Amino acid sequence: MRVFAAGLITETNTFAPWPTGAQGFCEEGPFHGDVTTRGKDTEMGLQASGWRDLCHERGHEFVESLFAIAQPSGRAVQSVYEGFRDEILADLKAKGPFDVVLLSLHGAMVSQACDDCEGDILARVRAIVGPNAAVGAHLDPHCHLTPLMIEKATAIVIMKEYPHTDYMERGKELFDICIGAAQGTLKPVSHLFDCRMVGFYPTTTEPMRSLVDKCFAAEKRPGVLSVSIGHGFPWGDTPETGTKILAVADGDAALAQSVAAGIGHDIYAHREALLPKFPKIEDALGTARETNGCAVLADTADNAGGGAPSDNVSLLRAMIEHKVQDAAFGCIWDPIAVRTCAEAGVGATLPLRIGGKSGPASGDPIDIIATVKAFRADHDQQGLGPSRSPMGDAVWIAVEEIDVVLMSTRTQTFAPDAFTGLGIDLKAKRMIAVKSSWHFQALFGPIADRIIPVATPGAIQMDFAAIDYRKKRDRDFFPRVKNPLGL
Repeated sequence: MRVFAAGLITETNTFAPWPTGAQGFCEEGPFHGDVTTRGKDTEMGLQASGWRDLCHERGHEFVESLFAIAQPSGRAVQSVYEGFRDEILADLKAKGPFDVVLLSLHGAMVSQACDDCEGDILARVRAIVGPNAAVGAHLDPHCHLTPLMIEKATAIVIMKEYPHTDYMERGKELFDICIGAAQGTLKPVSHLFDCRMVGFYPTTTEPMRSLVDKCFAAEKRPGVLSVSIGHGFPWGDTPETGTKILAVADGDAALAQSVAAGIGHDIYAHREALLPKFPKIEDALGTARETNGCAVLADTADNAGGGAPSDNVSLLRAMIEHKVQDAAFGCIWDPIAVRTCAEAGVGATLPLRIGGKSGPASGDPIDIIATVKAFRADHDQQGLGPSRSPMGDAVWIAVEEIDVVLMSTRTQTFAPDAFTGLGIDLKAKRMIAVKSSWHFQALFGPIADRIIPVATPGAIQMDFAAIDYRKKRDRDFFPRVKNPLGL
């Protein structure tokens, strides 16, 4: 069998103030057929290398094409999207024919002229390879599952975990289904159930943990190939935005429908309990002070992983005003402040204005007296799984009794080495504040005595009923409507 692999990933916050252009895809790649070598430590590289290794183990030929990723932001510039898309399609034509096409996509990419980039890519791939080749897509759970995607793909498999720690396992799952389909031993059929909900569903806490476990249990039933929960991406305004369940069965459409509806109704029954209920800053700081040990606070609304700028300093300002000690805060995206500190040099004490630079969601900046403690060019941190996440040039500054990390490449805070890689000793901290909504839990959880997601100001608000959707087809969704399914 000949297997073709490619990837084009970004998560589009259609409410973000700036577009996703070519530069956004240059912070980690792009990789033109060499992600398994030059980009082997990235999440994309690990995914592609997993597919390559499976091909080699089973005697299949593996051909890799473009792999490109950009941090979440606003709509992708149309010419940039089309340039990457067309490079994949040109490779597919030139190097074919192929029995299997594996695509690493996000599922919530929106360009200036297309609300369903993944559906567009899948349709064009299908037109090239024809009806008999297996075409598979590996997606992030924060995706918009569309009828076009389901129609054109042989199978779609979505990561089950949030934090997204299972991308390698799900990649293998997709590989097995598509190889089976190409060989004729499997006949994947899919069914999509619309929960008519918009929400935020971390899988490390109840009731979502048990609901994900039900997906795993359903996959043990004879004939069930895959069950995925498409959480949806609330901050992407598209016709199909919302929570959906995707079941893939082996030649049995009724089974796929039954499984998808069953899991969907279970999630719907827990819709009230699944609504996020985060404390405000003052209450969160009070709880953190009372914690016996280290409290990790999440600046949930200013998370670059959802398209926010990561330069809102409201939580830091409150920590300074409350005279918090033995604390760390990171990571703030402020290339101007990073450059200023780098030029001043390690050991310098200087007046510095940080944050509040990108737009209304950034809030007001804060003026401080900072001491530059360390500088590192091309800093990085552990990302999801064993991948590395670039942070660009970064500095550690001391502000009052708080150690603060500033970075020049916008990303969320995934791991403790975002701090320790600059020399900050987290073992001595009683409070660590991180700019992330939930991914941080995978690696900060083991060092935290308490985790406190905070309802901070910023671009990623959790009042889903109040989001100003203009394109979303279903306006009667929970929590805007109490019981949209009428159950």
